[in-house]
Amino acid sequence: MPMRCLLSIVVFLLVGREILFGQDEPAPILCQGNYHSEAEAVEQLARMAATYSNLPEWNLRADKIRQQILTGAKLDPLPDRTPLNPIVRKKRTYAGGYSVESVAFEACPGFYVYGNLYRPLGKTGPHPAVLCPHGHARGPGGGRLRAEQQYRCATLARMGAVVFSYDMIGHGESLHIGWKHEHPQALTLQTWTGIRAIDFVQSLDDVDKQRIGVTGCSGGGTQTFLLTAVDDRVSVSVPVVMVSAHFFGGCHCESGMPIHKTKHLETNNAEIAALAAPRPLLLISVGGDWTKNTPDVEYPYIRNVYKLFGEQANVQNVHYPGRQHGYQYMKRQAMYPFMAKHLKLDPTGVLDKSSEVFDETQTVIETPELMYVFDEQRPYPDEAFQPNSAVDL
Repeated sequence: MPMRCLLSIVVFLLVGREILFGQDEPAPILCQGNYHSEAEAVEQLARMAATYSNLPEWNLRADKIRQQILTGAKLDPLPDRTPLNPIVRKKRTYAGGYSVESVAFEACPGFYVYGNLYRPLGKTGPHPAVLCPHGHARGPGGGRLRAEQQYRCATLARMGAVVFSYDMIGHGESLHIGWKHEHPQALTLQTWTGIRAIDFVQSLDDVDKQRIGVTGCSGGGTQTFLLTAVDDRVSVSVPVVMVSAHFFGGCHCESGMPIHKTKHLETNNAEIAALAAPRPLLLISVGGDWTKNTPDVEYPYIRNVYKLFGEQANVQNVHYPGRQHGYQYMKRQAMYPFMAKHLKLDPTGVLDKSSEVFDETQTVIETPELMYVFDEQRPYPDEAFQPNSAVDL
């Protein structure tokens, strides 16, 4: 094992929380889970709205929120953009009009991101790109390996998008290799992974660098609005069942670092989602989770921010009061036309115009083993960080 990996494991085991906050720093203010009530969330939004009344004042506040996210996530200053050294393997071509490849790249030297790259067949590029982070579904078939994730990626690819679907730390192939989602740097690493995922798709010859979308649900919804907030290269954003003013995320990878509240500034996920303005933003919400109030609470707040830009038509909310948490078929059907419109996708052969339904039946559901980048024939690199070691960005 390389000396760097041995040292990293020792640091991880001995230093613990000091990896994140430093031994002499005061305890951070963490807004986690149902940090406050629904009524308190409404009051907080009113306090925040009172801090600006025009576009220059909002832009000043937005800059402060963005800075607080990066500082709280230990990404200020941003790490160096080191070579990605992409590994692209096992191309599969499907009759439905798309291909899939297994891909890994180094977000920083020795820390690999694992994913699958879906590409359109028979369409002329350059193509827009869509990043697809995922939620917290556990198990060997979780994360990017789930069928609902594959349906989403393949269908977008069939409409002309290059789609990159990638693992959270400790999910999917990352779990298979041995990483744990409880890693104390999860929020830092996942946010940086999203930034580097944009670098990766923009490096591809068949991608239009100006058309970059991102969509995910639950924990992937958090990654969607955080990435959109801190990286203006995202041109279209669709966070699903996650934008809530009273719920701050139930996992340390969403709310385990001081990104929402400091002694200088308070914010919440609704306002962070508003940092997408004036770029196209679709909120998909349901009655069966913490997004139940979106039509009456979060969406009006965000829409008012868009009004400051004169771009209120760029923000929408699709709400399903009788539905539960997740990125099921109906929610994907709401996302497809929004992405198609704003990324200029071609739904020919996918959209049934008489029913307004996007066909997903041409998706081939792959096994985890086929989707993996690394296996017995292609082992995990010796020079890579060992699972659960501290990652030096």
